[in-house]
Amino acid sequence: MPSFAANLTMLFTEVPFTERFARAADAGFRGVEYLFPYAWPAAELKARLDEHGLTQVLFNLPPGDWDAGERGIACLPDRVEEFRAGVATAIEYARVLDCPRLNCLAGLKPVDLNEDLAWQTLVSNVSWAAARLEEAGLTLCLEAINSRVDMPGFVLDTSGKVLALIEEVDGDNVRLQYDLYHMQIMEGDLIRSMECLLPWIGHIQFADNPGRHEPGTGEINFSNVFAAIDRMGYQGWVSAEYRPSAATADSLQWFEGKR
Repeated sequence: MPSFAANLTMLFTEVPFTERFARAADAGFRGVEYLFPYAWPAAELKARLDEHGLTQVLFNLPPGDWDAGERGIACLPDRVEEFRAGVATAIEYARVLDCPRLNCLAGLKPVDLNEDLAWQTLVSNVSWAAARLEEAGLTLCLEAINSRVDMPGFVLDTSGKVLALIEEVDGDNVRLQYDLYHMQIMEGDLIRSMECLLPWIGHIQFADNPGRHEPGTGEINFSNVFAAIDRMGYQGWVSAEYRPSAATADSLQWFEGKR
């Protein structure tokens, strides 16, 4: 079976964030991710990882003002210096946490921003970030997020757009972060899509659809999907990034036999 990780931003929210590492380990996870580490000292998070025998598999570059609704700044031409400073901060955290990959959120395009300018800014920023991450021995992931339900206006909302960006950037360490939930909404045909995209996939995340809850609450046949991921020979992590429909412990039936 695939190697499963828990997203601590969404799972085990019954306890404070730093206590979720223990809950994840007790549940049988060996890897964790979360949206952002920057509110905590890197050394404190590393101590939690080591204490519970966990691997940090991924986190995101700084997204701008998340609480104000920003979802990444990589496409914004007036935020280039802030983006680059965020890349440097993320690399520092990745070194301490022994995290091999970082995800770049492309951002929401303001209605008054020219589409071509937004795209060229994104290409330039991702190229710069990829080079910095390559120097540090890290992989840069790019995630397609659905623009129909969760993030209207998100610049990268299909796997095709991510692949077009990867082609323009032309960096050996740039990969697609494939989120089953988002791609079920935008594209469907998940298994065949992953088979075609496998050479570019650097990380996989999942939640059921609709609702973004645990497997078994929506329309995705996760037994078939997980079996297909295994059959493809995918060697990376598969992260549970869903909102439990009840207590987290009660949402882990899908994880039985996969620990």
